[in-house]
Amino acid sequence: MESVNLAASHWVFLLVIVTIFTFMIFRRDVVLPSIIGIFILGLVFRSGQGATDTLIGGFQVVFAAFLNAGVELFDIMLVIALMVAMLKSLQTQGADKLMIAPMKKLMVNPTSAFFVLGATMYLAATFFWPTPAVALVGTVLIPVAMKMGLPAMGAAVSLNLFGHGMALSGDLVIQGATRLTSTAAGLTSTELLPYTALFSFVVGAVSITIAFYTIKRDMKKGILKSATEDTFLDKEIVQSKKEIAAASEVASEKYGKHARFLSILVPVALLLIVGTMVYRAFFNPENAIQGGDATALIGGTAVALLIISTILGEGQRSIEGIVSHLREGFFFAIKIFAPVIPIAAFFFLGHPAHSAAVLGEGSPGFLFDLGNAMAQYIGGNNVTLTFGMVIISLLSGMDGSGFSGLPLVGALSAGLGGSAGVDVAVLASLGQVAAIFAGGGTLAAWAFGVAADAGVAGVKPIDLVRRNFIPVMIGLFVASCIALFIM
Repeated sequence: MESVNLAASHWVFLLVIVTIFTFMIFRRDVVLPSIIGIFILGLVFRSGQGATDTLIGGFQVVFAAFLNAGVELFDIMLVIALMVAMLKSLQTQGADKLMIAPMKKLMVNPTSAFFVLGATMYLAATFFWPTPAVALVGTVLIPVAMKMGLPAMGAAVSLNLFGHGMALSGDLVIQGATRLTSTAAGLTSTELLPYTALFSFVVGAVSITIAFYTIKRDMKKGILKSATEDTFLDKEIVQSKKEIAAASEVASEKYGKHARFLSILVPVALLLIVGTMVYRAFFNPENAIQGGDATALIGGTAVALLIISTILGEGQRSIEGIVSHLREGFFFAIKIFAPVIPIAAFFFLGHPAHSAAVLGEGSPGFLFDLGNAMAQYIGGNNVTLTFGMVIISLLSGMDGSGFSGLPLVGALSAGLGGSAGVDVAVLASLGQVAAIFAGGGTLAAWAFGVAADAGVAGVKPIDLVRRNFIPVMIGLFVASCIALFIM
């Protein structure tokens, strides 16, 4: 193994990482230390050019790092914005609720209610992103699920594990999470996707099975009471189950005249696209639609559906209406990625290609070099590396975002995993799933995912996290064992 000469800039990079971890442990935001770290790194790397030029160079590096991260992530921000804009357009006709209305008929008892609610949330979260999906699925289907005897906590667990856990961590369609991780790791999203799919399904299946067992057990013991005895805890969301049902019935009478057509068109179009992508990946690989091409296809389809939905739903007002929907979509996407870009800007510097783009030719890949220097201490111990990455990923998710830790996960996987001779794609995918299950989220009570799922079901976020903890941790342990086997 080649010896690595670590310069002052390498130690600055390492010190910033330690600082970021410290902030995470104390549950503080890591955007500020990331920005300061970029600035100091710029000063160190541009030192020797005179005080004024060094200071100017530091400011320029901060902007260049932000721009580099923004360029790398903009396509994902764009497709999320377009999907949310399309969903907002569907809401004007009530077509969004009609799309999931057939699922009500499949709920006949608490067991079917739990899994139908979860499966619907998974599909909606996969195509529309979990946060908009929870408002749609939760308000329409939770009253039906509870009428079938599923406790409010059972509904919250189902929404949370299927949506903000399994769907968001795998991110199989929009691939925003995968793009963040793969970019920091110096890989393509296509290389990570099979493993993120595998690990998200493994952690999801194990945690959902265990969680469902504990819910059924506690229902029998009387710890969790059925819907006939449950009351909602969040008074701001709804006053009673009867009011929810009444609101749902009233909403069903306000469907637009094109709502039924749109409720069929949108899911059929999206499923056809995904089916085409899957078919070509397996049976026509030379024409496979992957990576950026897949993102472009999904985004372009979202635009077409947005236009059709807006024109049918708003007629002459569609010219102004489409602007409003796009504004809402972009606001949502920027709200998600605004804190992620500064963090990604720092950790992207760990990769040689991004470092060269920001700092200039000849600049090192800081984290890659640190990984090579540490490789002698790792000694090829895959067990330590794998479980260490899971622990780091869990810590990175404790900020309540899940996404902000992905650049760190990807960069560390490449730096440490590449030096240890393990499959970086496997390690990065496992880290991504762990980070998002933690902070995306199912394990952080302050995460927006937990708050949204608990709020719409009318339970306390801390109680939801307590119920998730053991199932999710067992799921991550099983996934880690599988990763050790295949890497």
